[in-house]
Amino acid sequence: MEENKKIEESKKVKNLISIIILLSGLFLGSLFVDVAQIMKGAGYSQKNLNKSDIFEANGKTWVAYGEPAVEVSIINDDTCEKCDISEPLVWLRRVLPTVSTEKVTYDSVKGKELIDKFGIKTLPAFIFNENIEKTDFYLQASVLFNKKDNLYVLKTQELGLPAGKYLELPKAQEGDATFGLADSKVTVAVFSDYQCPYCKILYQTLRTTMNQYKDKVAFVYKHLPLDIHPQAENASLAAECALEQGKFWEYSDRLYQNQASWSNTKDMAKFKEYAQQLGLKSADFNQCLDSKKYQEKINRSKEEADGFGISGTPAVFINDQFETGAISAEQFKKIIDEQLNK
Repeated sequence: MEENKKIEESKKVKNLISIIILLSGLFLGSLFVDVAQIMKGAGYSQKNLNKSDIFEANGKTWVAYGEPAVEVSIINDDTCEKCDISEPLVWLRRVLPTVSTEKVTYDSVKGKELIDKFGIKTLPAFIFNENIEKTDFYLQASVLFNKKDNLYVLKTQELGLPAGKYLELPKAQEGDATFGLADSKVTVAVFSDYQCPYCKILYQTLRTTMNQYKDKVAFVYKHLPLDIHPQAENASLAAECALEQGKFWEYSDRLYQNQASWSNTKDMAKFKEYAQQLGLKSADFNQCLDSKKYQEKINRSKEEADGFGISGTPAVFINDQFETGAISAEQFKKIIDEQLNK
């Protein structure tokens, strides 16, 4: 009897253990976890995860994505009021739901290294790890990224995200066309295209402003001939050849005044004609233009514009105030006065 009692109790214990194991299995299964996975420390069961794109755990709903986790370092300045990244992050998480962000202060060791590595001139800046290549977003918009080693920096301005802070500003490089007070506390840098209609309007405003502030402000002209304007680069080359003979501004006046005339041509004849009209040494000018002597200089100007995220013209820096389009003389004067009075 005693032995039978012990056997019966043993059966009850075994049944109880079985029930516990069964219930535990059901509970764990509801969380997509199996015992083997727990023993291995692997977390959710891959087999069960593969059966569903959505599941719940700990009161939260989880969605499975077919893309890898993408890490992005956001370089920024906490003291910059215009550098808020709230809206860009909302957009970023829509197109890259698996993104994981890391905040990097621009003046930290890592921030300085990344800024130097990519030549970053504006904040905020977004730098992605190599997993960005494996996303649909990158496949559709790879032109929005610059790659160095295994990192990718996003061209924020091309997405319409304005710069919150400039780490550098355009400066007059050796050989640039300049006007006014060289060591002024205010520098006006204009990126322009001779064949652009809006640049023509801005240039007229610029020339008036130059005369008003020639003893107070430094002005510098930067070339940004756009691909959509077939004669714009030739016009820039011609202007540089005129600069060589000390007649840059007079020649630029002629180019903008006659924009409709030479824009429809396909050769250099009009440019050479304007040089002759202005009394330049024709032989020197023609040789300079035909040889494209200043092509590399214009290329550097375009690269400089790209570094600031400028892709359209006209674009104007008045110190760190950036303006696009044909701004009025009144607006030009207002910004310059504000900068002079700082």
